[in-house]
Amino acid sequence: MEQNFIDRLLQEHEDAPTCATPLVVGAWFKSLVGVLFPGFCDVEYTSTAQLSKSVEHLKSDLKSILKCNKNQDSGGNASSNNDKVVDAFFSQLERIHDLLKKDIQALYDGDPAAKSHAEIIRSYPGFYATAAHRVAHELEIMGVLLIPRIISENAHSKTGVDIHPGATIGEYFCIDHGTGVVIGETTVVGDHVKVYQGVTLGALSVEKRDVVEQRHPTILNNVVIYAGATILGGKTVVGNGSVIGGGVWLTKSVGDGSKVYYRAKMSHQNGDPDTITFKP
Repeated sequence: MEQNFIDRLLQEHEDAPTCATPLVVGAWFKSLVGVLFPGFCDVEYTSTAQLSKSVEHLKSDLKSILKCNKNQDSGGNASSNNDKVVDAFFSQLERIHDLLKKDIQALYDGDPAAKSHAEIIRSYPGFYATAAHRVAHELEIMGVLLIPRIISENAHSKTGVDIHPGATIGEYFCIDHGTGVVIGETTVVGDHVKVYQGVTLGALSVEKRDVVEQRHPTILNNVVIYAGATILGGKTVVGNGSVIGGGVWLTKSVGDGSKVYYRAKMSHQNGDPDTITFKP
């Protein structure tokens, strides 16, 4: 390779922000969830002192991870700002834990195959993806750069569930099966919402000029969205208590209690076997 190309690469390396690797961020997230939920933990905690020590380690590790956010504090006092972010995040840890307990209950209530909360914590991709989102979203709204996306993409790679850390999700959220679920940055989801595999809550426009607008739908409370449904657009609202059937493509709002689905109609023609046609 020519020297000028090597020089260009070096300049890019020097200009790039220093940052913890996805492996380091993923390990921190796993340790955090392990402290919050015994079923996810590699350590057997037997005292409050032992737990407190682990929390202090998590705080210290998060501060180290946040050193990559060079541009977060315009006044140049990044270390002081990171201390504030760490304190603010851990002040919300009990609330995050309580939200996740409600999500676990929603998964348990929503899946007849679930035998226990421990099974959900240890093995359900919906729990892992939701836990990652709760943590990433909290860091996102605190203005943390890059790290929330690394956490969400780590969960995406493990579960097939892609939730942007900017999405706002209410209580008792249930992702059943999970593979292929996509929830965009400006999505707003209410309480007691259940989504199945392959659901997309996406944008109609992907223009950069629309970045400050709500581009993704609003899903109100007590909504069920079945497998493969696609709901698009920042002006699209799904009303309370609605059911969106499998494979539905929805770009307009529907009111409370709506049922949106494709109906299969059986027909017989010239003695041929049953023919199935689909009508919206």
